Amino acid sequence: MLRFERLYGAEVSVLLTDDAVVHELNFQYRGYDKPTDVLSFAQLETAEGAPQAPEIFKIPETLGDVIISVDTAERQAHRHGVTLDQELSLLTVHGILHLIGYEDETEAGAEKMRQREKEILHPFEPKYDLNAVE
Repeated sequence: MLRFERLYGAEVSVLLTDDAVVHELNFQYRGYDKPTDVLSFAQLETAEGAPQAPEIFKIPETLGDVIISVDTAERQAHRHGVTLDQELSLLTVHGILHLIGYEDETEAGAEKMRQREKEILHPFEPKYDLNAVE
């Protein structure tokens, strides 16, 4: 996935957990008192116009953390008629796209994000109809 975005050497932490943990994090950090499918927490958020940190000793850039509720992923997989692995793949890609700046809060942003998800996942899951999960 990172290769598709030309982020060679970048690192992402992925945590697969349950609704209870995601619910708590969603409330603590976003103010939503409910579980969700995926949360993304960027490691480095810079102010607009701030200079980039220097590259030191070729240390991989840590983009951040992606936290996925397997409970919610299972429900969504069933609802979308896909396997749990397919749903987890989509949620992982979705979470990483958030880490690199994609947003889905606006209609235009959500469409751009869905298109990029399709481009990334299609080579691996050509039979997975991503239109079914929109």
